[in-house]
Amino acid sequence: MKEILKIAGIFAFLLAAIPALALFSPEADELPAGSESFTEPDKSYTYLPASDTVKPENNGTAPDPADETIKVLDFTSGQILEIPMREYVIGAILAEMPPTYNTEALKAQAVAARTYAFRQREKQSLSPAPELMGADISNDSTKYQAYFTPAQAKDFYGSGYETYLAKAEEAADLTDRMILVYNGEPIVAAFHSMSGGRTESAETVWGEYVDYLIPVESKSDKDSPSYLEERIFSADELRKLTESKIPGADFSGDAENWFSIDETSFSGTVTKMTAGGKEMTGMEFRNMLSLRSANFTLSYDADKSTFCITTKGYGHGVGMSQYGANAMAEAGSSFEDILEHYYPGAVLEKY
Repeated sequence: MKEILKIAGIFAFLLAAIPALALFSPEADELPAGSESFTEPDKSYTYLPASDTVKPENNGTAPDPADETIKVLDFTSGQILEIPMREYVIGAILAEMPPTYNTEALKAQAVAARTYAFRQREKQSLSPAPELMGADISNDSTKYQAYFTPAQAKDFYGSGYETYLAKAEEAADLTDRMILVYNGEPIVAAFHSMSGGRTESAETVWGEYVDYLIPVESKSDKDSPSYLEERIFSADELRKLTESKIPGADFSGDAENWFSIDETSFSGTVTKMTAGGKEMTGMEFRNMLSLRSANFTLSYDADKSTFCITTKGYGHGVGMSQYGANAMAEAGSSFEDILEHYYPGAVLEKY
């Protein structure tokens, strides 16, 4: 159990620091996401709005689905590695989800990772990003889905590598060639470590409505030992941090009036707040303070002259909750059930 919690904790941290959603990155957001791929927090990714459709068909320029390789730019060396899709999915599973999780949850992650890669590969075939230098994707996890090479995975997992590799291989092979599509297009397969009890909409986080990225219940996330986190800041510390990011903020008067939460979404994400008389979003506040999520409450203790910020969940909250997926799997749900729940309306297909 301790090993499970330790590994899950490491991945929660990674997911909050990378974009789980590298195909969907809002300018105002950090985000990531995404990736929530770890990348969840929030950096800038290559944003592919839902309106920028990519058809899973070969029009003479798009890759042939039978060509099961993906070109990965190694951002550390500048080399482009052509990797079999199976190997890439295995490496993405090992980098994105605790391999101690239930096999059905790992299978759901395999489908999400493969869908992400497939969509990204097709996107590059139609509209290449110059910074990728001809590759389909990068292993820079602050901008794209995370991926471990076999050597990196061995180094990360140490003596547990062979055991975890076998689980990732099983998840990849049992979902071979499966991707999620919506209206005939591969979906934006967003995911995050854990929600605040209900997932968030893409519209709230990234400003664009997506039919299959809408709020759904994920109550089991509240059972996670990492569900809540309290951060304490002295009034002076929080004032200085905010002033460095928001020029012109006014912190005169009583400290208890410096910050206020003015609006939250249905799922609990802070969508509008005031800091020093300036309006900002909860996501901007989250990034400024490196909070676990933008689903938070804020209180002031006048006796101690401190602010307490309590966050719920970990990540942007859009799409599949990994903790929730594992809880569903442990309760007997299949990977199909998990994907259907977190991406309502999306359909499993073999490419």
